[in-house]
Amino acid sequence: MSTILARVANIADRYDELTELMADPAVAADFARLNELDRERQEIEELAQVYRRYETVATQIQENRALLDDADAEMRELAELEIEALEKEQEALDRRMKSLLLPKDPKDEKNVIVEIRAGTGGEEASLFAAELYRMYARWAEAHRYKVEVLSLNETGLGGIKEVVFAIKGKGAYSKLKYESGVHRVQRVPVTESAGRIHTSAATVAVLPEADDIDVVINDNDIRIDIFRSSGPGGQSVNTTDSAVRLTHIPTGIVISCQDEKSQLQNKLKAMRILRTRLYEIEEQKRMEELGAARRSQIGSGDRSEKIRTYNFPQSRVTDHRINKTVYQLDSVLDGAIDEFIEELSAYDQAQRLEAMSAEIA
Repeated sequence: MSTILARVANIADRYDELTELMADPAVAADFARLNELDRERQEIEELAQVYRRYETVATQIQENRALLDDADAEMRELAELEIEALEKEQEALDRRMKSLLLPKDPKDEKNVIVEIRAGTGGEEASLFAAELYRMYARWAEAHRYKVEVLSLNETGLGGIKEVVFAIKGKGAYSKLKYESGVHRVQRVPVTESAGRIHTSAATVAVLPEADDIDVVINDNDIRIDIFRSSGPGGQSVNTTDSAVRLTHIPTGIVISCQDEKSQLQNKLKAMRILRTRLYEIEEQKRMEELGAARRSQIGSGDRSEKIRTYNFPQSRVTDHRINKTVYQLDSVLDGAIDEFIEELSAYDQAQRLEAMSAEIA
């Protein structure tokens, strides 16, 4: 039995032990104790049930292998078919056990705040940043997530210098957390008369949105400045002092919001962004304390890492972390990024399992 399998077997035995304890009249009479045992039992219930099914399937495979020596050819053929089906189920159960054994990221169920900033490439980078925003918005729409723009700084030609927006929905962070990093685009800009291919870039940061209980902000640590909105806007946006700039004095973080007509709404949006950035700082500190060996290979959200290239002449999108290339650029920019998300998640899980196995060994 492998080390991981032995560990799961111990967890399944603990599940059985908890079931017996909860049936004990003395334990059942102690409501607090019963609740404590029930919580522990629920946490490992699915893993225990998957393991017990894995045991049953393993036994059935052995029984069918014994039939391969049967003189009856029809019986041998049936046994071979049954073994084939059982081995497929066993592989699926093995993957599920390993997945359940990995510690869950408590941030996975959170909403996300996404920040996209135009990088090198001037106006072309701003246009690409706008396309990335549209890509994530279309993806969110397809998954019935809600998109809320918190801050937007546009250019005069339809590009975006910076946009901060929330994507709300259960599990949003678990899906998008691998999107942080530098996204490159290679194409001939509209303004390029010679037809030369240029490379531009935009930076994406995906942060789990912090709740009030995650980060406590002292009012004395914040300086609030009110000013008149600038740039394109709707009625009264540029005529009232509704824009808000928050400065978090201890960290020097500055957040500006001016998209709403109401000063209060802009302040609330700025506070959401500030709370999320402070939460990110705390999480980065925690990850540093855990040490490099226990960090995910692709889940660190390093904004300086070049993660993906969008090549227009070849209609090619390449994710450099998993060496995956698809030739469906239009679809990807229209929000079809699930293929990347799923493979990045699988790769990350494999890396974490490898690290866990090394720790157990």
